[in-house]
Amino acid sequence: MRVRNLATLPKCHWTLYSGHMKSIPLAPEIRRGRNKLAATVVLGHAFKHIYNSGLQTILLPEIKIGLGLSATQFGSLAFSRQATSWVTTMGAGYLGDRFANRASLMLAASLVLTGVSYFVAGFAPNYWLMFAVMMLVGIGPSLYHPPAIGALSRRFPDRRGFAISLHGTGGSVGEVLGPIITAGVLTLLMWRDVLHVSLIPALLAALVIWSMMRSVTGDVPGTASTRAYFTSVATLLRKRALLSLVLVTALRSMGQGVIITFLPVYLREDLEFSATRVALYLSMSQVVGIGAQPAMGFLSDRFGRKVVLMPAMACMGLLFMALAYADPGVQMVLTVLALGAFQYSLHTIFIAAAMDVAGGQVQSTIVSLIYGAAIFGTVAPILAGILADAYGVPSAFLFGGSVVLLSTFVLGLLKLPKTATQMARERV
Repeated sequence: MRVRNLATLPKCHWTLYSGHMKSIPLAPEIRRGRNKLAATVVLGHAFKHIYNSGLQTILLPEIKIGLGLSATQFGSLAFSRQATSWVTTMGAGYLGDRFANRASLMLAASLVLTGVSYFVAGFAPNYWLMFAVMMLVGIGPSLYHPPAIGALSRRFPDRRGFAISLHGTGGSVGEVLGPIITAGVLTLLMWRDVLHVSLIPALLAALVIWSMMRSVTGDVPGTASTRAYFTSVATLLRKRALLSLVLVTALRSMGQGVIITFLPVYLREDLEFSATRVALYLSMSQVVGIGAQPAMGFLSDRFGRKVVLMPAMACMGLLFMALAYADPGVQMVLTVLALGAFQYSLHTIFIAAAMDVAGGQVQSTIVSLIYGAAIFGTVAPILAGILADAYGVPSAFLFGGSVVLLSTFVLGLLKLPKTATQMARERV
């Protein structure tokens, strides 16, 4: 089957067919070097998540035990981290769009600040100082996503969902390795010492990523001026579909934040698992996500974002609630493994959906809006902590699952635009 009138199609969407879709030709400056860019971004994301997952799943429960924190205090540590994360994410969105050709510096700075903040956290002697330091911890990792995903979206407009999912896959690899590495080091060092020595690998990784990014060929310029940037942002914020996606993401982040915060504590304290066993459970769940993310990204490109998001979010909400009733044996293993398919896969598809709505404008800021929606979820761990102190941690799981199911209902009311792949197929 052939395109009847190729001249009527915009050049950026010309598609070659020979019975099926083969490719969507792109400008040389966009295509040149994009595979190396993707590999570098994925590698840096994997390293960042080694730190994130090691802290979240292994070190924070040890900090809770070591400082004698209540569940409410523990939940507030997540609040302080997420609050500064939101501010940083929004600023990184502006920098990623305005200075797109400086992405190498921003990604390196993200890794350096991550290592420095962990080093400082190792000195915090009590709850209040740890609360303050966690505000610093929220800055480094949040600098990474907007420039990284924005760069991928600009270079892969033809395979946006798949490319962003590969970025997420790098995160899943880090989520697999982080708990195992951290638990292994924790057998040799105290948790404070682990935080101290984490500075050195972060500095080395920052140097590697900076060097690799600088050698990427091809160039996609940033926004022409600050005025042009804010004009584009103002136009986007008038789009109801984008604001609705931010709302759905906020609700989903609330539910997911509860599970990320309290599942490791539940396994470590309530079920009395060792740190190594907790690491294995949570790492195994991310192994599932390594394959699930690119698969969901591909399917969302081909069949639409909502077709993938709706059933996946419903499953995730039900699995969150199932944690409250699963026994410590096979049922818990299967539930945690199943969760791995959705924890990070859905976030990348939400980003791709928002970028579809934006139509190529201020891509890094779109990432900031979706990640920044998590600010509405900062209170969720505190509320869940109050529930856990009063009724036990399983009540927090029920709360988290209910919020995710609510976000699924809201998503069902939205109408999302078609992907570039869907539109290209319709033009056949």
